[in-house]
Amino acid sequence: MFTMSSGSSKDNVNTEPAAGDTGAVAGANEAKSAAQLKKEAKQKAKEEKMKKFNEKKQKQDAMKESSEGKEKKKKEKKDVAVTTYDVKTPSGEKKDTTCQLPDAYSPVYVEAAWYEWWEKMGFFKPEYGRDSLENVDPNDIFMICIPPPNVTGSLHLGHALTNAIEDALTRWNRMKGKVALWNPGCDHAGIATQVVVEKRLWREKRLTRHDIGREKFLEEAWKWKNEKGGRIYDQLRKIGSSCDWDRECFTMDPKLSRAVSEAFVRMHADGTIYRSNRLINWSCTLKSAISDIEVEKRELPGRTLLFVPGYEEKIEFGVLIEFAYKVENSGEEIVVATTRIETMLGDTAVAVHPEDQRYKQLQGKNVIHPFRNEPIPIIADDFVDMNFGTGAVKITPAHDPNDYDCGKRNNLPFLQMIDDEGYITDVGKQFKGMKRFLARTAVLEALKEKNLYRGTKDNPMLIPICSRSKDIVEPLVKSQWFVDCTEMAAAAVQAVEDGDLEIIPDMHIKTWNQWLKNSRDWCISRQLWWGHRIPAYFVTVDDSSVPPGEDTDNNYWVSATTEEEALEKAAARFKVPKDKIQLRQDDDVLDTWFSSGIFPFSIFGWPDETPDLKTFYPGTLLETGHDIIFFWVARMVMMSLKLNGKLPFKQVYLHAMVRDAHGRKMSKSLGNVIDPVDVIKGITLEGLHKILEQGNLDPKEVQRAKDGQKRDYPNGIPECGTDALRFALCAYTAQGRDINLDVMRVLGYRHFCNKMWNATRFATMTLGEGFTPKAKFELCGLEGPMDRWILSRLASAVQACEIGWPVFDFSSITTSIHHFWLYDLCDYYLEYMKPIVQSGDSARVDAVRQVLYTCLDIGLRLISPFMPFISEELFQRLPRRTEGEPPSICVTRYPDVKECPFSNEKLDSDVEFVQSIIKQIRSLRADYNLVKTKADVYLESSDEEVVTIIKEFTDTIRTLTYSSNVKTLLNEKPPVGCAMMTVSDKCQIHLMLKGIVDVSKEIGKLEQKKQRLNDQNKKLQETMSKADYQNKVPEKVRAANSEKMVQTENELKKIEEAIRTFKLVE
Repeated sequence: MFTMSSGSSKDNVNTEPAAGDTGAVAGANEAKSAAQLKKEAKQKAKEEKMKKFNEKKQKQDAMKESSEGKEKKKKEKKDVAVTTYDVKTPSGEKKDTTCQLPDAYSPVYVEAAWYEWWEKMGFFKPEYGRDSLENVDPNDIFMICIPPPNVTGSLHLGHALTNAIEDALTRWNRMKGKVALWNPGCDHAGIATQVVVEKRLWREKRLTRHDIGREKFLEEAWKWKNEKGGRIYDQLRKIGSSCDWDRECFTMDPKLSRAVSEAFVRMHADGTIYRSNRLINWSCTLKSAISDIEVEKRELPGRTLLFVPGYEEKIEFGVLIEFAYKVENSGEEIVVATTRIETMLGDTAVAVHPEDQRYKQLQGKNVIHPFRNEPIPIIADDFVDMNFGTGAVKITPAHDPNDYDCGKRNNLPFLQMIDDEGYITDVGKQFKGMKRFLARTAVLEALKEKNLYRGTKDNPMLIPICSRSKDIVEPLVKSQWFVDCTEMAAAAVQAVEDGDLEIIPDMHIKTWNQWLKNSRDWCISRQLWWGHRIPAYFVTVDDSSVPPGEDTDNNYWVSATTEEEALEKAAARFKVPKDKIQLRQDDDVLDTWFSSGIFPFSIFGWPDETPDLKTFYPGTLLETGHDIIFFWVARMVMMSLKLNGKLPFKQVYLHAMVRDAHGRKMSKSLGNVIDPVDVIKGITLEGLHKILEQGNLDPKEVQRAKDGQKRDYPNGIPECGTDALRFALCAYTAQGRDINLDVMRVLGYRHFCNKMWNATRFATMTLGEGFTPKAKFELCGLEGPMDRWILSRLASAVQACEIGWPVFDFSSITTSIHHFWLYDLCDYYLEYMKPIVQSGDSARVDAVRQVLYTCLDIGLRLISPFMPFISEELFQRLPRRTEGEPPSICVTRYPDVKECPFSNEKLDSDVEFVQSIIKQIRSLRADYNLVKTKADVYLESSDEEVVTIIKEFTDTIRTLTYSSNVKTLLNEKPPVGCAMMTVSDKCQIHLMLKGIVDVSKEIGKLEQKKQRLNDQNKKLQETMSKADYQNKVPEKVRAANSEKMVQTENELKKIEEAIRTFKLVE
């Protein structure tokens, strides 16, 4: 039995037997059976286990409570009030900068009011500060047109990158004094807009476009455009895009529509555009033709199940099916292989290679089609690959590009067995009305019933997918309009080869040449209503002497900008009076990329010779993502050369694609698509989830995307601000590389903004209210070496920018600016100058202030193209050098080397050496926990040159290392009691510890830490030495353990060194 001590509780149990109870306990134990003892032992073990569990749980709960408390405090600390700009400022009026700068950087505060003022003042217009644009030297013009975003769209990170780069380039050129025009515009986005409007029409009125007719539908489309189409422009303004909004245009504006019609008519007149009945890419979902470059080729390794729009179940692809055709009037058969078994319903031949001995005897014979029950020929054609499949190929001329060419060569019938909506036609007999991929299964089963199926095998292949609808592309024969690209493509290739057009980076030239040299004619018909209706008219002549024409006959089509003009052309062509002519305009519209192809000159009023066309065309540069080099860039070059005999621009700069932090392509289903506005303003994880729920993703994909968001943004996305986002995107832009965007790096640049903010706040206080900068800064002779050094670093940043901007080296430009502000100015110079400002030496103080002002003035102008908002806010807080200077930083001169001739490589090298000393002293102080304690430092060297450098910077070293004294020793030894660290083979640091630290206490701390690390190491070694460690533990975990082991051993070495040092001090 157990007894409780007096005043006992459950937590105070005496577990020893009471006096006199020993025998009783023993006797009781002896009386118990083995089973009872076993049961008791089991119960005791259970209680002990429960006790340990409860103790562990209590400990976990305590830790959780402590952690939650810390987290709560941390959150409370973070959730400080956001500083906003609350001064009543009418839109377009200048922001009030007389009020004191807030204590910390706030994007909301900084970005308020500036954009409206810039726009109202006309800073973004090329006419700003000029009486006229006539007779401007073309070399003094910078003109770039925006890649027109879709009117249906909203800003995504690809847009943000494009606009960050283009705006930075435009602002830099504007600040360089050039006539700068960044022309904005928006694309009508034919397919995307029509889909959106049709969905809205159905949702709100339960009507289709066919229910209301073309005219009413177009009214609905324009209504939608006028209501929603401005969103993208609002977002472009949000990220600071300095476009000339007075020149904003829309691809379906009357001016641009007229240009589109004119371009079509001219190209039709000279035969570049023609009508033909040819095999085209068809989207059954869109019920429209699409061009070759709107077809994505997805590679399949073999059998794969894919979702296809309009089907509930996944469809099988990536297999090769073999089946037999019975030879007519014979017991023989010929086995063919196909990846699209359903298309055999439209077969009109079986082809073999002329030299294939296996089928020599069958050439010229017929086989019987098993469902149409009619003979089809066995033909010989050398396009057949004897080694693929069985060496015999079914020919479906109306549904396959290779079969189409074969059918043309051999005069085969073209049977369309799939209609525009993807259903089987009358040709399919018993399968008529079935969806094409449901017919795939049905045809296979029917062949099995007829004992004609011969097997299925995996087949790696490419699947053509419509980039617009994600449907499987269906080749169909259609009468459409085509552009003959042969001569235009050759001219575009030649322009690059001759050096007239520069493509940057040049790695894309190979792709440019390869695509253009192999480009096929471009199908420009689209079976839509929203878009530029094709200005072509089919002619019917009411005259017996003129035979009726075919839809595919070019001669019966006339093109004109108006119907009256078309009537006159038709009457003249057929030599009949106009009243004998009937015209039917083509119902189709032009491919959206056709109007985009003439964008660089249509925006200026072409074909009229307008003042803007004369001044700004050709443009200077085309900047865009490399993914639309064929969609847009090549077509602009081809059409500009064709219609005007000029290149549309001199240079093409192609930036990389934006991917997520893991290098994955941005995809809604992965949950990694980020709205730039969410990075600018910040968003919670719940907010990100809500956006997914409001989208069009499948419920399964929504959950997958949410999981991805939870992993990447467990606390949501913090508010980063526009400037930080722009700077981050440009900083990432290393030529030729994809951008793996980590939002936390953007947050890092927001912290950088805060550094700039604090530096300028400190500077304005240091300069004082009465400070007047010199009209032109020059050295006065009172500057110390660190003053001259910071000016040299400033000159280095200016030079890096001067070299980097013309060659689009944004990575080097941003790095040099960032380094100057953060590491040179903030980390060193501002700290160095504090004691000088407080010294009372007025002449020296004024010299330092002039240097500081120059650094801020030039530093803000350097960064302004990337960070327009914060640079304007801080620039406006600084006094001007002279009267009558430009009112805004965005129209102030960009710094150049002439303005900043302070480069000094020797001084840079000396200070770099001094900085290494400072870093090592700081590191040594940290090792011995000298956080707030000053100590003497001895710098030992046997090199007189090194000693000379150190002596010149002794005060700087003392200030920046929080040392009491810094003494230089030439061929001398330091006193006893120092910790030592080597800077180089010519310099050693000795930090005095004797009399400053409690040696025994510090050794005790280090011994404890050493014991902990040894225990960790031992445990890790035991884990890693287990027999099955290499096989059972994942490679990543093993690598992490090995790294942890190395780190622990290195730390132990440092501790041993520190203990030895302390023992020497004792």
